[in-house]
Order: sequence, then structure tokens, then C-alpha cells
Amino acid sequence: MSSSCRRPEHSAPPDVFYNEDEAKKYSQNSRMIEIQTQMSERAVELLNLPEGQPCFLLDVGCGSGLSGDYLSEEGHYWVGVDISTAMLDVALDREVEGDLLLGDMGQGMPFRPGTFDGCISISALQWLCNADKKTHSPPKRLHTFFSSLYSSLSRGARAVFQLYPENSEQLELITSQAMRAGFTGGMVVDYPNSSKAKKFFLCLFAGVSGVLPKGLGAEAVDKSVSNQVQFSGQRCRYKNMKGKSVKKGRDWIMEKKERRRRQGRLVSHLLTCSYSKDKSLLVCCVF
Repeated sequence: MSSSCRRPEHSAPPDVFYNEDEAKKYSQNSRMIEIQTQMSERAVELLNLPEGQPCFLLDVGCGSGLSGDYLSEEGHYWVGVDISTAMLDVALDREVEGDLLLGDMGQGMPFRPGTFDGCISISALQWLCNADKKTHSPPKRLHTFFSSLYSSLSRGARAVFQLYPENSEQLELITSQAMRAGFTGGMVVDYPNSSKAKKFFLCLFAGVSGVLPKGLGAEAVDKSVSNQVQFSGQRCRYKNMKGKSVKKGRDWIMEKKERRRRQGRLVSHLLTCSYSKDKSLLVCCVF
């Protein structure tokens, strides 16, 4: 989860935060372009669209059209919706191939039923969890958005949202409102053991239930763990029979070292020593 002090949605409403200066960054910063393209590629992969068949897609929070560029490269047609006029102006200057619409997703999607074959959204959904005005209710705005989106998608279509959740409560709020609107599906987490590469994708099915895709890097996770993220509002404290914390015990250290190895980091060896039963021999092992 990202630190709240670094989150742009705590600085200003999206239409204010994404001014001309911020909008230019998205068309001039090569790092931002690379990240946006990678996440768009993953979102389209999770959409599971028919191969070799152009589709009509919706891009929610399209910004300056970077994710739309990838959709065009893949041969798809798209419509982008964004609340920032500055971002849409940059998209127009860049002459993106999709159609652009100025709109607040919290007020719903103004499209006919069954219009789109799928929907993607990159780094936008978490903004709906903030109340930027006295009249804003995050649960109501989320439900309005998901309900209108559900209607605008064709039966069997998917919607994939890459998002940066602030905490588990925020994830629970988003997923509950999506399910209330009629969607099925859940959260796909890529590289769950990496603090930097970890990415959240809300994968939703409209009209029919589907099999939730497997997150990238999931082979490093216990096969018994479900892809569906589960949340709890309780803080759990793990203690052994003597009441002492398990943290920093041998098992905790070994688990941490193994996790770092899976992340490709160099890990120092652990030396443990113990006496034999008759205490005549000292046995040392390296892990």
C-alpha cells in the first residue's frame, strides 16, 4: 500500500491536481510513459479479448491518452473519459486515435447499454474513495459508476482496473460496491511478495461469472492461497505458547530470507548451532 503523505488524491481533486504542468509530465516523462504502457498491456491481457479481433473499449481516466495509444497499437477502437480538461487537451495535441469525453466517473457513464466489449482503467479508481465536496459520498459515487458501467458493457465483457489502494478498507469498499452493482470477479495481485513490483488489478465480469486470472509471480505463493484477496479490519498478533512474538524467530528469519531470494536479492547464510543430546558434540548448520 502506498503512503498517504505521497498520494496525489490527498493533495487536491483530480480536475485540480492534474493541471497543465502535471498533464505535460505524462507526455514528456519517459519513465511515466513506460509504466503506463506496461500497466495498460497487463490490463488488456486480463481482459482476455478474442485474438485478432478488433474490439470497442472504454478507457476510464484516460488522461493524456497513453493507455489509449496501446489500445490503438493492438488494433482496438476506444473511447476515453477523464475529468481533467488539461489532460484531455494534451491527448488532443498528441492526436490520439480514440474519441475523448470530459466527465466525472462518479456521476456515471453516459453510454447506451451494451456499447463496449471491455473496459480498462489505469491509476484512476482510487480517486472515487475521496469526498472532494460536501455532497460527495464515496460509496454512492462508486455504486453509481459501477452500475452505469455494468449497463454499458456487453454481456460477458470484462472490466479491469489497475489501482493504488490506500488500505484494505478502501479495497473492501471498492469491491463491495462493484459486486452490489452486479459484477462478479475479484482482485488480482501481481508480484505479491515484492514491495516495488506489486500491482493491484480489480478484474470484473459483467453478466456471466468467469475464472479469476492468476496474478503474475503467484508461483512464489503457497498454492493453497486463493487469488481472491481477503481483508479483515482486525489487527492480528501472532504469539507462541509463552506469549512471546514469533517475529525474529528462526522460522520468521528463514521465511524472510526465502522471500528475498525469490525477489532476486543476495541473502546471507544463517548459522545455527546446537549440542547433541548428551552435550558431547556441538553441531553447526548453515542455511
